Amino acid sequence: MRRFVVWGDNALARRLVGELINSYGAQVTVVVPSLTQNLAPEIAEICAPDPWSMVVEERRLTAATFLRPELTEAEAIAFVDNDDVANVDAALIAREALPDVRVVLRMFNTVLGAGVASRVRNCAVLSASEIAAPAFVAAALGDDTPTSIELTDGQRLTAVSRSSANPTDVRCGLAVTATEETLPADDDTADLVLVSVYGRIQPAPRRVGRHPLRTTRLVLKGGLRRVLIGVAALLATGSVVVASVRDLSPWRALYVTVLTTLGGANADLETDRVSQAVDLALVIAGVAVMPAVTAAVVNTLVKARLKIAAGGLAVPVGGHVIVIGLGNVGARVVQGLHDQGIDVVAVDRSPTARGVAVARGLGIPVIIGDAKDSETLATASVATARCLVMVTTDDVTNLEAALLARSLRADLRVVLRLFEEDFARRIKVAFGINHSRSVSYLAAPAFAASMVGSEVVDTIPVGRRVLLVAEVRVGARSQLEGSHFHEVSVPHELRLVAVQTGRPGLAEGVQTFWWPERNRGRTLDRGHTMVVVATRAGLVALLERAAGRP
Repeated sequence: MRRFVVWGDNALARRLVGELINSYGAQVTVVVPSLTQNLAPEIAEICAPDPWSMVVEERRLTAATFLRPELTEAEAIAFVDNDDVANVDAALIAREALPDVRVVLRMFNTVLGAGVASRVRNCAVLSASEIAAPAFVAAALGDDTPTSIELTDGQRLTAVSRSSANPTDVRCGLAVTATEETLPADDDTADLVLVSVYGRIQPAPRRVGRHPLRTTRLVLKGGLRRVLIGVAALLATGSVVVASVRDLSPWRALYVTVLTTLGGANADLETDRVSQAVDLALVIAGVAVMPAVTAAVVNTLVKARLKIAAGGLAVPVGGHVIVIGLGNVGARVVQGLHDQGIDVVAVDRSPTARGVAVARGLGIPVIIGDAKDSETLATASVATARCLVMVTTDDVTNLEAALLARSLRADLRVVLRLFEEDFARRIKVAFGINHSRSVSYLAAPAFAASMVGSEVVDTIPVGRRVLLVAEVRVGARSQLEGSHFHEVSVPHELRLVAVQTGRPGLAEGVQTFWWPERNRGRTLDRGHTMVVVATRAGLVALLERAAGRP
């Protein structure tokens, strides 16, 4: 029986443990800082039916932790805490105790992750947010957004809708999106397909709110606008009165009124009492109005400057996507939408959230406020938005804000981050919110596959499900050695996309056979690398068939 260790007590740890036990039939030991906090009790329930799996408490990791009998025989250890530094530190401690064990790290910082992967032997670095973000982007834009995939040899593939694909570039059918049927037996029935990419240029990103009169429009609003309207009304009324009393033309009356109101008037004892009364009223009104105007101007200018400096939304926009929750996932979603050339408005209640700096660095407006407040949603121009994406870590907050947004605009497209599959299904039935995604559900299969030694290149979202793109090497004396290319694929579970022969650096180099189904006479040999698209169950079965034997 295969043995693995998972360190962490969060949602990803819970999904990963279930994946390893239920899909791979593995023995899993879970290390948590407390048996009673976070999701540790739920993880213990998952392990309970399996007599070989367990949860152990270690408040502080040391090298001795990994020398416990239940940990020393593990094939791989996954460190999936939410803190990058904590994961790296724990992985280095484990490496000291177990020099040969495979290490799988969860990290958000890709630069740091690449450095760790290059210096730590037998180490894979994955980002749960990076894996899951394309699914949220696709859902926000209509589930037909291209998903770009780069193989280890540099060749590129993209998952796109069949209507936008060149038929000669199609490698295989991926799914019937209406029913979420994956890898259909007949490629022609799939409306989501995998195609080869030959240096196509991505759309240029745009920015929101770059109007040449941005500052002016921001200043002339709210209280200052009302004060200026009041002053204009006062001057207009005074001009009419002066014109009638002194028998002046409209221009002369306006001239006298403005000077009298704003500049003060010289006493004229020779004029009649009515004119003197009008002059007196205008002077008093001017004295009363000018401080209010000054205060309103100063207040508005200060607020405008602060708002522009903070990168907030200066003017109402339309056709944009509102992303609420700028944690790890929100930061990736904002980046993904920006890369697609989509206008974005980002919202978070904390100015120190990770995605705030990311959004501002991209020139994306950031609103600091509570998404459960209708004023915050109005400020984000929810009435004219293309879609609302709720990706905070709290399911209740996501649902509450989504329902509030729907009350402000009934036809708004909403994408929710929800952990529980059953909860998402009930939300769909009760509230008509059809688009929800789970980060841990999308990411766990890739982490599990990496722990068992498969090179998961990328994932392709299909609704709440995910397909894995993996490169699997044919082992010596494995079940697949000598099999024909066309014998690998399994409808609805596994599709062989390409076979790579040879190795980089050799004289013959790497040769890639596309459309392996058409190369019916060719067979797999040890050392060949299969590029496959698979469900979780399909990849598990393929790894078993491809595993080498003594």
